[in-house]
Order: sequence, then structure tokens, then C-alpha cells
Amino acid sequence: MITDKHFLNAVNNTNVDFTGWDFSIITRTGRMDSDMLSWSYGSEAFRLIQDSNAALDMGTGGGEFLSLLQPFPHVMYATEGYKPNVPIAKKRLEPLGVKVVERTEDENLPFKDDTFDLILNQHESFCASEVHRILSTQGTFFTQQVGGLDCSRINECIGAPINKEFSNWNLKKAIEELKQSSFNVISCKEEFPVQRFYDIGALVFYLKAIPWQVPNFDVETYIEGLYNIHGIIQSKGFFDVKQHRFIIRAEANK
Repeated sequence: MITDKHFLNAVNNTNVDFTGWDFSIITRTGRMDSDMLSWSYGSEAFRLIQDSNAALDMGTGGGEFLSLLQPFPHVMYATEGYKPNVPIAKKRLEPLGVKVVERTEDENLPFKDDTFDLILNQHESFCASEVHRILSTQGTFFTQQVGGLDCSRINECIGAPINKEFSNWNLKKAIEELKQSSFNVISCKEEFPVQRFYDIGALVFYLKAIPWQVPNFDVETYIEGLYNIHGIIQSKGFFDVKQHRFIIRAEANK
């Protein structure tokens, strides 16, 4: 039985409400940080949206990121599949002229053929053929994805299996799917930057916020593994894991 009061208080006092896609409670306070990627998704997305006439942001979360890309084209839509985020996104984005649509199926997006000349997608699932359908001829699909090996050391250290649904998701697989759906890949890159946690409470908050990392995560089930990580943090001052990111810019060939 674990009796370390500091550890138990840290892992049991992480029930802060998580809304939109905001990790500031652990990033702005220096409890978690990440290495920089060699690219800037935001800078490229901003440039692309300024040259667009009709754009879609897939998986907008609470609209935090998209709201920073103004001014928007005349036609600007956003989708969000996580129900609690939908009203948050609408409140933030609709006053800016963005139409927010709740999306439930990647294979059945609620848009007509050839609607958009630009589709942005940051860390959101997608069906390549459906994205191709709603893009105009030579329309751009620009996405940054989280690969299937993302933060797998967390799973290893707490004794949780890696999520098999995503484990094979990588740059090569994504490119294959896009090419099969008549996309021309213009540019792509894949990297594994380090993500660092400075206290065990920050890690528990992270796991509660992104349930796909360890499905059905709860502290009691993984208490021994979490305590082992706590020991690593106490010894080294931090716990490092490797993220898995890749970026693709592709053009619809029609």
C-alpha cells in the first residue's frame, strides 16, 4: 500500500475542469513543456487561410487556435466531434463569422462536393476520400497529426497497453491513404519531440484530458505505475516521453 501523502495528494487533486483544448493549467505554470518542432503549423495555416476563399477547420476544439488565424475568408466553417466543445466553439467563433458544425462521422461530412479550397486539420481524424470529395480541384489539405507512438513511454511505465486503434498511424500510412484518394502530396515531415512532465499531478491531469492515451484511465488502477513515475521525477526532476508528430500538405487531384 502506498502511503506517500505528497504523491497521493498530487494524483487525487487533479479534477480541474478541462474545456476546449486548453492545457494552460499545466503549461503556463511550467509543470509540462515540449520541445519545438522544426515546422510551425500555425504560421503555415495562417498563410494558407489568407489566400483562401472558402475554408474548413476540422476538429476545431473550442476554437482557440482557429480564432487566431483571422481575418477569415468569406466562407469559413469549423467542425467539432466532441459534444462538450461544440457550444464553446460556437460562442468563440460564430461572432467572428465562422459557422460551427457538430461532426460525428469522418466518412460523412455535412458539406457538398467541391465546397472548400482549403481544409485545415490539426490533430483530428479524417477520411481521405471524404476530404477529397469536399475539396475543390487543386484544393489544399493541410494537416498536422499525432502519430500512434505518441507518448508511448507513459503506457509502458504505468503498465497500460498502447491503444491498438492508433498504434500503426504514421506518416507513411497517412500518405498511402491520401494517394489512394487521388491526392498529390506536396510536402511532409515526421518528428519525435520530447515532452517533459515536472510533477505527477501534471501527468495525471494530462491523462484525464486525453482519454485515448490510456483508455478508461483512473488513478486507482494504475497507482503502482504512477508511483514509479513519481519516483523518477523525484530523482531526476522530470519525466520525459517522446511525442509523435507528422505534417502533410496535399493537393486534391480532380
